[in-house]
Amino acid sequence: MASSAPGASDGEPGGAGPGGAWPHGTTEEPPPRTTSDAGAWLLYAGLGFIVGQVASTLLLFAAAAATGHSSDVAQLAARPEPPAWVVVSELVGLWAGFIGAAVLAVRTRGTGSVRRDLGLEVRPWDVLIGPAVGLAGQILLLPVLYLPLEHVIPHLDDRLQAPAKHLTGGFPGSDLAVIGVLTVVVVPVVEELFFRGLVLRALLRVCAPAGPVLGVTLAVVADGVIFGLAHFELLQLLGLAAFGVVLSLMAYRLGRLGPGIFAHGAFNLLAVLSVAGVVH
Repeated sequence: MASSAPGASDGEPGGAGPGGAWPHGTTEEPPPRTTSDAGAWLLYAGLGFIVGQVASTLLLFAAAAATGHSSDVAQLAARPEPPAWVVVSELVGLWAGFIGAAVLAVRTRGTGSVRRDLGLEVRPWDVLIGPAVGLAGQILLLPVLYLPLEHVIPHLDDRLQAPAKHLTGGFPGSDLAVIGVLTVVVVPVVEELFFRGLVLRALLRVCAPAGPVLGVTLAVVADGVIFGLAHFELLQLLGLAAFGVVLSLMAYRLGRLGPGIFAHGAFNLLAVLSVAGVVH
């Protein structure tokens, strides 16, 4: 985990994280540079998550009022396949909290640059690396993880697909296209910025005293688990946490979010296509 990323230029993080290895010629690590700063980043992340939940609720009620569904908004939101405006309200509100936390962190305890501080960078090879990892996550990783549960949990496949159906199922063509684009394009950018940019880099700094191997391992695993827990899906927790670990390791090893964004997008794309009946 100490080697720099292939093709990394001098002065950019190639082992990518506080406490990690850096390319030849780099003299300064990116934020957070102290444990105190890392703690502040994690605090901002927690507050951003809470603000996102509150914003989602407020937007949901505003959208319900605008569409004449104020009296039955709770029932609509609880449906296995809710209306598209419910999904969009939930997503946009959460994104506001995530992006706000990231911006606040880099402006108050960083250099002010989201690109530098959080690794928001895409390189040409990311378009190939990312989708390959994302598709492997859906096609190989998840089936292996859930294989032991197939004969224990009835209708396992249907239950695993329930969150994706809640997000994208039951919509007419135009609504499905909009939700699909949000899920495949916007969600990966926002979530990678938050979980692998803000949270992971803070955890790497906090765990750095444990050593270059154990510290990185603790940070990567913790970030994956947090990613899984944040989705509030008990049955899907194992798969989400495992894939979160993969995304965290990519972000650490390659020093940027580009590969993880494309991996996340491909992972979500396959889920959307499965719900839509395009692939099985």
